[in-house]
Amino acid sequence: MDWTDVLLKPILTEKTTMLKDSVNQVAFLVQPGANQLEVREAVEKAFDVKVKSVNIVRRKPLNRERQGRVIGRKSGFKKAYVMLEEGEKIEFFEGV
Repeated sequence: MDWTDVLLKPILTEKTTMLKDSVNQVAFLVQPGANQLEVREAVEKAFDVKVKSVNIVRRKPLNRERQGRVIGRKSGFKKAYVMLEEGEKIEFFEGV
C-alpha cells in the first residue's frame, strides 16, 4: 500500500498546533482500514522523518436526530496522532 493511500490529510486545528509546538506531535486523518504500522511507514516515507510513536483514535458514525427522528448520519473517521523523534519536524505552512 502506498503512503498516499493511507494518509488523507493533516488536521490543522488549535489543539493540534499546540501539540505540534509542545510535544512535537502531529495529527492526520487516515483511511479507516489503516493500522499503526502502516501510518508510521507512510509518515516516514512522505515527510522523511523518524517516528517515535503512533496513537489512533476512531469516531464511529452518529445519527443526526431532530425531535426524536433520524434525519441523516454524520460519517465516522479515523485519525492518527504521530509523535516525532527529537529534532524532527514537519512543516505544513511555515513562512506563509
